[in-house]
Amino acid sequence: MFAEERKTEILQLVKLGSPVTVSSLSQRFGVSESTVRRDLQELEDNGLIQRTHGGAISVQTGFEMSFQEKEVCFLAEKQQIAVLAADLVCPGETVLLDSGTTTLEIARLLRNKKITVATNSMDIAQVFSEDANVETVLLGGTLRKNTRSLVGSLTNDALRRMYFDKVFLAANGIDLEFGITTPNLSEAETKRYMLQAAKEKILVADHSKFGQRSLCKVCGLEEIELLITDQGLAADEKQQLAALVTVMTQPR
Repeated sequence: MFAEERKTEILQLVKLGSPVTVSSLSQRFGVSESTVRRDLQELEDNGLIQRTHGGAISVQTGFEMSFQEKEVCFLAEKQQIAVLAADLVCPGETVLLDSGTTTLEIARLLRNKKITVATNSMDIAQVFSEDANVETVLLGGTLRKNTRSLVGSLTNDALRRMYFDKVFLAANGIDLEFGITTPNLSEAETKRYMLQAAKEKILVADHSKFGQRSLCKVCGLEEIELLITDQGLAADEKQQLAALVTVMTQPR
């Protein structure tokens, strides 16, 4: 592969929100890490990406894919995460599910459990629409059509009046230094209220979210008790994360 072809593919990966680290790109293209660093530097010099510690992110920090686009990305990895997350939910518990494609997979595995689920996702609420065992609370609010989530003051007011055993939080980006991020201010605020409303705070995110940074900070990683991710996380990334939060993945 020529250098220009390699840089074009790197740019496509960044735009798709895929994990772009020096080590993963070196393995992907079969070139040295120093070669990858030169490629990333040239892309940054041209204003096409933003370099981070160990990788790169999109310069479009406010960009957000639609719910339908997200749903088909890394589906197998999201299903791995969902199995681990659903196993943590016990009968009789109250569970808060953030809007997201990973949390949607969790919801599908929680069907027929005798639990109470609250969510700000229309799609997740629909999963339980005919389930007699799951008591479902759909939080009110302003509908964000791009993500099909309910956010804003009405959602936040409802969350102030509730308390849950567990919250499963979704994220668009996870940066070791900056923390958990999302592109929308209202979404970020509602996520913060979700964290305040739960005893056990659990972040669910596939490996593509790591090393990414969106516009709005939700919280630091140290504010989360458990991170559930897939097997695609590099060993060094997992070690760095483990210094801040307990990390759970399926055994290889």
